[in-house]
Amino acid sequence: MQEAVVEFLYSTGFAVLTWKELIMFAIAGCLMYLAIVKKFEPLLLLPISFGMLLANLPAAGLMAGPENGVVGGLLYYLYQGVKLGIYPPLIFLGVGAMTDFGPLLANPSTIFLGAAAQFGIFITFMGALLLGFTPAQAGSIGIIGGADGPTAIFVTSRLAPELLGPIAIAAYSYMALVPIIQPPIMRGLTRKKDRQIVMEQLRPVSKKEKVLFPIIVTIVVGLMLPSAATLVGCLMLGNLFRESGVVDRLSKTAQNELINIVTIFLGLTVGATANADSFLSWQTISIILLGLAAFSGGTAGGVLLGNLMCKLTGGKVNPLIGAAGVSAVPMAARVVQTVAQDEKPGNFLLMHAMGPNVAGVIGSAIVAGVLLSRFG
Repeated sequence: MQEAVVEFLYSTGFAVLTWKELIMFAIAGCLMYLAIVKKFEPLLLLPISFGMLLANLPAAGLMAGPENGVVGGLLYYLYQGVKLGIYPPLIFLGVGAMTDFGPLLANPSTIFLGAAAQFGIFITFMGALLLGFTPAQAGSIGIIGGADGPTAIFVTSRLAPELLGPIAIAAYSYMALVPIIQPPIMRGLTRKKDRQIVMEQLRPVSKKEKVLFPIIVTIVVGLMLPSAATLVGCLMLGNLFRESGVVDRLSKTAQNELINIVTIFLGLTVGATANADSFLSWQTISIILLGLAAFSGGTAGGVLLGNLMCKLTGGKVNPLIGAAGVSAVPMAARVVQTVAQDEKPGNFLLMHAMGPNVAGVIGSAIVAGVLLSRFG
């Protein structure tokens, strides 16, 4: 009986538990706290943190592949959707179905703000090269600056899969912390009187414009940059579902059931890539710090161009909307609205900020295509 008890104890995870797993449990707990208590992007952080917890349970083998006829772990098979680049485009399909491109069409000049917000990607790319990362790894780290988790995962899974865990967690964590990171940068780079500018109401956008836009963008981007066609094509297909008005069932499925299911699988498996042996390293710390620089640089790039547009238009553009050029939709636009309300109650910039916000989604997908075509 005693031998059976001892044998059982040695077969448990407690027998092989190390301090590294305990640290990972603590990190997962912190992310769960942010998701549940602070409500920072719970739809993303909760499955990611729980996936991290599951992957670091010793002897559970949830991420173990098949070997010697033994079936692999559940998360290993779900992870194939990340490895094969299936989940991120499906997320983009849902995002497209939920997004109104009307504000961008009503004020096309805001596309430049979306482009300027990609500045952080290239600055961080060069910084990562200086720290000794390979060009492919540097591109994967830099894409964090787009504040677009699916894009970061899509690029990293192709260019630097060994860095997927820390890059994905950094990307989604900074997306969740948009309301904390962006406001100080926005206020620090703008004047108070400029932050109080009230912008003119946007013009109405016809249904014909909204239907033609996703078709034209898909053709132009697909021909100009074939490597971006997967992400941009799925984004625009989802938007065409929404704007055509003839496939309401497909549009609602993309907005709800599909994107919810894929988010669960994506979050769990991305979190599961953060195992203790690969995650607890100086390289991971470097990636997290570079990711913060990328995101901050993207926000600053959008705001600085917003200042320029403010001057060129004689004060008709509130520079705060430049911060929405990162592709965290619609979080960045909401932050712009919140800061604008703090500066001048009754000033509604949300729809104006949605223009650069959706432009940022397209912009980050295009930059991803550039990186993939160059280093893939």
